Amino acid sequence: MPTGMIGRKLGMMRLYDGAGRVHGVTVIELGPNFVTQLRTMDRDGYTAVQLGFSGRRKHLTGGQRGHLRASGMERQTLSALQEYRVVDVSGYVLGQQIDCGQFEPGQYVDLTATSKGRGWAGGVKRWNFSGGPKTHGQSDRHRAPGSLGAGTTPGRVYKGQHMAGHMGMVTTTELNVLVVACDPSRNLLFVDGSVPGPRTGLVSVRNARRPSLKTYSPPVLPSNAEVELAELAAAEMTEAEPIEASAAEGAEAIAATTTESEAQ
Repeated sequence: MPTGMIGRKLGMMRLYDGAGRVHGVTVIELGPNFVTQLRTMDRDGYTAVQLGFSGRRKHLTGGQRGHLRASGMERQTLSALQEYRVVDVSGYVLGQQIDCGQFEPGQYVDLTATSKGRGWAGGVKRWNFSGGPKTHGQSDRHRAPGSLGAGTTPGRVYKGQHMAGHMGMVTTTELNVLVVACDPSRNLLFVDGSVPGPRTGLVSVRNARRPSLKTYSPPVLPSNAEVELAELAAAEMTEAEPIEASAAEGAEAIAATTTESEAQ
């Protein structure tokens, strides 16, 4: 299987594993991915599989659309293409669909995404500066960066000095993130903790070097049939509430009429 897949961040929720520990998890819609190109050792000098993920096609460049045209998948609504190394490409064909079943609960993955853009930020927010003193009349120094360097020597500000500037919108990778649960039937991956980027942002999920947990009990996720039955039961209860309410009102009216007749 490829060493990674492309997904989309959906949001966060809580899950309890088999040992009763609570995990704040991020839900990733991982797949389905489609094989759009094969990299071979003879032609490219390395072996890899290019995968495509569904979305808005206008985000693709002209070169990426050329890959889709060559593989016969130009009519697919794919919005992102990414290569993942494999040992041998003989087991893959163009157009093959890959789901998230290759990831198992208890293993660790590396997550790569583009962080949220924060615009122009000062030194306190961007680099966690402490700011100036809050006393002795310094009313405008609370969030100032302070001194930037020496005077005579070197007489300038070093390159790379932490200062105010554009914050966020950079490629960020979270290493060794635990896979709490996986639902291949719905193409959902539940990972422990937060994931860079906003909701609906693209996320690249790769196998981590850290070995999997040997003693991990994953949570029991409801199947599609159980979810559908729960939705049907909720719908039936919603429909039955007006009927029960009208029946209760009728019973109260009858009781009131009986009480009045007895009083007369």
